[in-house]
Amino acid sequence: MLDVDSERFLSELHELRQFGAAGVGKGVVRPAYSEADVAAREWLIGRIEAAGLEPRVDPMGSVFGLAEGHSLLVGSHTDSQPEGGWLDGALGAMAGLEIARAAKEAGGPPVSCVSFQDEEGRFGVTTGSTVWSGALSLEEADKLTDREGVTLANARASMQHLAGDFVEPSHFNGFLEMHIEQGPWLEQAGEAVGVVSGIVGIRDMRITLTGQQNHAGTTPMHLRRDAFQGLSAFNQRTNDRFRDVVTPQTVWTIGHVRLHPDAHSIVPGQCVFSMQWRDGDGDRLLRMEEIIRATAEEVAQDFGLGLDFGPMLGLEPVEMAPHLRKALQESAETQSPGRWRDMPSGALHDATNVAKLMPAGMLFVPSIGGISHDFAEDTDEGDLVTGLKVLAGAVARLGQAR
Repeated sequence: MLDVDSERFLSELHELRQFGAAGVGKGVVRPAYSEADVAAREWLIGRIEAAGLEPRVDPMGSVFGLAEGHSLLVGSHTDSQPEGGWLDGALGAMAGLEIARAAKEAGGPPVSCVSFQDEEGRFGVTTGSTVWSGALSLEEADKLTDREGVTLANARASMQHLAGDFVEPSHFNGFLEMHIEQGPWLEQAGEAVGVVSGIVGIRDMRITLTGQQNHAGTTPMHLRRDAFQGLSAFNQRTNDRFRDVVTPQTVWTIGHVRLHPDAHSIVPGQCVFSMQWRDGDGDRLLRMEEIIRATAEEVAQDFGLGLDFGPMLGLEPVEMAPHLRKALQESAETQSPGRWRDMPSGALHDATNVAKLMPAGMLFVPSIGGISHDFAEDTDEGDLVTGLKVLAGAVARLGQAR
């Protein structure tokens, strides 16, 4: 068992929270490449140096703390949603630092840590680790834009004073990531941790419906080409058509809608919206895509609208590595006998991308009220420490098996 310092871990987790602290409670606003995000990464580099690890920042802005030689990689991310909580990603990144430092203090096993950039998707889907995995080239990533039209190339310029080359994945023999559950199941069951069995696949794209902007008082309803009415019909029809395809675990979301000109007395001439869907079965994701595209085309024809599909972003479902799951399960049973479970992840994580490069495993701790992506996000600090100790126990077991 590695001798982790839980007080040091919690203290640094709270210190990180001050970068971008906002809203009520423990809210954080720290989107990728924002001033708060860059300052937090500079602070993290200082903590990595103080731990005796080698700090490295790749061209995307992901921050690594490297141990000597071939090592296990442990971490997550430190960027946040536009309105986020203090633990989403930050928990796993700071747990990675604490375990890497404790392992160095103990003389091994060698452990490196990481905070990947833009996991929360300001510019895509887990952008930093996607580029690191080779699934997306840096040149193509640079063309991505956020909701305000800012390119990733312009945004990441804020970190170029820190950036060097990409870290070779061959430096690592596996990856572990701890995260809040972001759901209700562990807390409702009174359980301490969840060992992740696999991560769902995700698809995400923007759809644009273009009609005719017109006067809201004088344009008869039957002559309107109202882009929002097209969206309304699309939403109803896709929900109806998904019924025979999806399972209770399948989810889909229209999460962002932009109307033009977005005025009270004008029939909307354009509607741009996001469509995202998630499932653990790749074939089901494809079938849902077919329904989405066919329904959008049908709606466009029925309402006299133009239609454009943006780039398809997404990741395939992945299973966690059996030997890493076993180490986490054994450690969970030691730390919290009978108070853990195997469970899938309905949320996307950097581990999805890293699993393309090396064996990957994940551990969840409870979320109070199942709340995440909100200022109210929180976890009891006793559960945070339990998760840290379970993760450390798994790392120690993996070190003994080397």
